[in-house]
Amino acid sequence: MTASTDQNVDHAATARRLYDLINAGDIEEFASHLADDFVEHEETPGLAPTKDGVQAFFRMQRAAFPDLRMDVEDVVANGDKAVARVRYTGTQQGEFMGMPASGKSVDIQLIDMFRFGDDGLVGEHWGVLDALAMMQQLGVVPAGPPA
Repeated sequence: MTASTDQNVDHAATARRLYDLINAGDIEEFASHLADDFVEHEETPGLAPTKDGVQAFFRMQRAAFPDLRMDVEDVVANGDKAVARVRYTGTQQGEFMGMPASGKSVDIQLIDMFRFGDDGLVGEHWGVLDALAMMQQLGVVPAGPPA
């Protein structure tokens, strides 16, 4: 029986595990959960939308934000997909996207969607993060007046 038809496969638990591995800084083990032909739909300038590109992205994130935490607040799984609502926190202690270390903290929300293959590996990822809030918290973009 394949993973996608096996009722014992818990894609929500796998999604949570991915964030645990990123939080622990274990990017190699994180990547072992991605298919070799993985496709990243949340493209980052300068990085390939591939398994290797995602590993480079998270190494960059961990170098810039060594205390990076991605805390799962909700996960919904249906069929071969799982969607997670995540709180991303960290303090910028290294260069990030051309910005020197600021010592400033970020606390933003993001949404990730994963599509799992029959082998249980992540084949595709789509994501949206509050980049404006991140840039405002890092002091790169001025914050608007209170609403």
